[in-house]
Amino acid sequence: MTADHPTLGVIIRGIRNKNGWTLKEMSAKTGIPVSTLSKVEHDRLTLTYDKLQQLSRRLNISMSELFAENRPAPERQVMGRRSVGTIEQALRVETPNYDYFYLCTDLRHKRMIPILTRIRAKSTKEFGELVHHQGEEFIFVIEGAIEVHTEFYDPIVVREQQSIYIDSTMAHAYLVADGCEEALVLGVCSSEEQGLMDSLIKNVHGEPGL
Repeated sequence: MTADHPTLGVIIRGIRNKNGWTLKEMSAKTGIPVSTLSKVEHDRLTLTYDKLQQLSRRLNISMSELFAENRPAPERQVMGRRSVGTIEQALRVETPNYDYFYLCTDLRHKRMIPILTRIRAKSTKEFGELVHHQGEEFIFVIEGAIEVHTEFYDPIVVREQQSIYIDSTMAHAYLVADGCEEALVLGVCSSEEQGLMDSLIKNVHGEPGL
């Protein structure tokens, strides 16, 4: 992994080194055990979404910095980009309605955000208010079936091996279709504007101000 494409471990170690903290001192400031921080810095462990929130709040940094999305671009123009990821390396976000696995988080300034999502919500009442954010998104159903609710269209069922592409600024929600307990989908959110990850964090995960 190069310095141009830092992992979460590289970013956290950089924050610690920049402030001249030992692992013990950073643990005291963040409330995260020394052993956990050490494993994260050596890319042997990732942090849950709750722990990332805790770290960002206690260190007074934005969540986007931890996603490697909001750092200055290198002066040298890179002609090719590549990221090979696994589910173990994905950044996991757990919510009552979904489990999100953000893939290829080592690449920054992305215009596409790939997300593997396990969907559990079964009704709009359970889901709550429909969400919206900048850009567009593509959803491919890997397992099960989903019911897609959008601001301007009637609900539609998208089944296994089917896909849907929508304007993300239109309020929307993905629910489990009747007859399914869960559904697994691969989604790709895209935007020509910067700050897509911040937009997702704020509007999808309900974390304003990060």
